[in-house]
Amino acid sequence: MKHRAELAASARPTDEFYFRVGNKLAISWTAPSAVFYYRCRNLQRVFLMPLLSRKGILAIAAVIDVAVNARGRPVSAKALAARHKLPPRHLEPVLQALVREGILKGIRGPHGGYELARERGDITAEDILRAATQADEENAPPLPGTRLINEVLRPALADAEKAFASALSGINIADMAKHAEALK
Repeated sequence: MKHRAELAASARPTDEFYFRVGNKLAISWTAPSAVFYYRCRNLQRVFLMPLLSRKGILAIAAVIDVAVNARGRPVSAKALAARHKLPPRHLEPVLQALVREGILKGIRGPHGGYELARERGDITAEDILRAATQADEENAPPLPGTRLINEVLRPALADAEKAFASALSGINIADMAKHAEALK
């Protein structure tokens, strides 16, 4: 049996992961959601828990859209927003965060917009989500530094966060753009 990190590192977006704590809890996920199975007296309850925020999903979709549609010219924020059925002002902060992190390149002017700042294969879902998360974190108040958070919660979640980040780093824009182009 492979170690969790090895499984996550070799993951494809359709791979499913299972983690068990004792015999009572099994965690299974396929990106971008997690399914928690809790077994009690032969009953099985299933709870869906999104692992990616709405903003994170939109950020990944925007980068894929730029990769697919920027054929020699930048993709405007207005065109991106229209394809994703969003007001442009809603997508703009996400796009700016992606520019700050070097994922997209912003081009000014009447025919400006966005294009990839790196090669498709060099941009991962993890890179994009880190940029989108940092944009959210800049405006959010910091978590309180309580002993519960620092000594119980953070250590308990650290392995799951590492496994999820590792799985996301195996998903690159080149592969997703190829699938998106096949949809056209």
